[in-house]
Amino acid sequence: MSAAIEGLKPELVWKYFAEIAKIPRCSKHEEAIITYVLTTAKKLGLQARADKFGNVLVAKPASAGRERVGTVVLQGHLDMVCEKNKDTVHDFAKDPIQLVRKGNMMMANGTTLGADNGIAVATSLAIMEDRSLEHGPLEFLFTVDEETGLTGASNLGSDFLTAKTLLNLDSEEEGAVYVGCSGGKNTLASWKLALDPAPAGSILAELKVAGLKGGHSGLEIDKNRGNSIKIIARVVTALATMGARLSTIEGGNKHNAIPREAEAIVCIPKKKRDDAAKLVAVCQDVVRAELGSVDPDLAITLTALKSRKVKVVKKALQGKVLQTLAALPHGVIKMSSDIPGLVETSTNVATIKTTKKAIEMATSQRSSVASEIMDICHTVHAIFALGGAEASHTDGYPGWKPDLNSPVLKVAQQTYKNLYGKEPEVKAIHAGLECGIIGERYPGMDMLSFGPTLEMVHSPEERIHIDTVEKYWNFLLGILKNMK
Repeated sequence: MSAAIEGLKPELVWKYFAEIAKIPRCSKHEEAIITYVLTTAKKLGLQARADKFGNVLVAKPASAGRERVGTVVLQGHLDMVCEKNKDTVHDFAKDPIQLVRKGNMMMANGTTLGADNGIAVATSLAIMEDRSLEHGPLEFLFTVDEETGLTGASNLGSDFLTAKTLLNLDSEEEGAVYVGCSGGKNTLASWKLALDPAPAGSILAELKVAGLKGGHSGLEIDKNRGNSIKIIARVVTALATMGARLSTIEGGNKHNAIPREAEAIVCIPKKKRDDAAKLVAVCQDVVRAELGSVDPDLAITLTALKSRKVKVVKKALQGKVLQTLAALPHGVIKMSSDIPGLVETSTNVATIKTTKKAIEMATSQRSSVASEIMDICHTVHAIFALGGAEASHTDGYPGWKPDLNSPVLKVAQQTYKNLYGKEPEVKAIHAGLECGIIGERYPGMDMLSFGPTLEMVHSPEERIHIDTVEKYWNFLLGILKNMK
């Protein structure tokens, strides 16, 4: 047993959480965790199968006397966002996640924890094993590739499930139940690379933006955290006024994460070396002041590199890229007028990279209103087009419209009140839950989403509040027990 989980309750949930932490499961590379779930189900004597996309379904019969209760499916995704700090040595293809317990927090050592959505996987495995629980017929749906394309849910067969009620275990605030989510699309862009020789009399330097918190591009988009790509573009633009030329620019890793780090290789006139260093220091002070306590650890550095032969982006193209980055919106576009505190529409400047042939960007747009997704996508596309880039949209995914008369919601509200003396908060979430897609595949599916409290998901600071896991577990078991 991992020392990090010793003594934690419920034991079965933490046992499985530690077990799956050892198993590589980056998005699109879930083979090992699929095998583990199928093998575990077989050992427990349960029926299990996987479809051709990798989605796994396990069935568990009702406990004695509960055979006539309607079937409920518990659902979560097998994959995780694989992010690490640059100074952390970790190979997600083979190295286990190192669990670190700090007081009431379970974290990982310099990497994402995988509680999103490993806690759902561990919960389902624990319920599969525990034969003392009271419940009707259960199905356990483990989907693949939620984080990078919702591929598993999108390809779910319309005859894969028999349940008419679904409990999604992929929300991140204990004490809240979610009854709706946003839909979204990505807008992609690229500029064909056009290069010049580096100017004579210039020095090579690396500009870096680091120390930002980043986070989920939906759940944390309203926290006003710094965006490393937007910041580095400001600094390169400032350096360009003294003749700096851009060679390469990189930033961000995932379309659904606010970028934490970015770097650019620039050529600076040798006679402007000291001025450039001073300018970068001023930029750091200015942006730190803007971000205040939200992102106090921002660091912007300029480091001289050994001289080598490089090429730089042509001036006209450099100008187009930097102007486009300046014009692109990032953050909250509109708040909901119906649900207080809910972000209705947002956009995230997510990634940028320089390849041998192009400068490529990805942005993500979200909204709980379908027409507003199209509108903000059009805005971002128009800015790319004005900046001379080739732009396109992904297919996207649907939202989930709230149903405040949901039967399972009523059961959940009463169950939580009986357990904790108050009703849970009823919310919608500014993120793409698989409920939207599953509801589209299974019209009339009665759905609810909840989970323990997680913070900083999609970043190496990801953490789960240990004390909320037992509360969430008891809540889930109570719902299953109270289903009619």
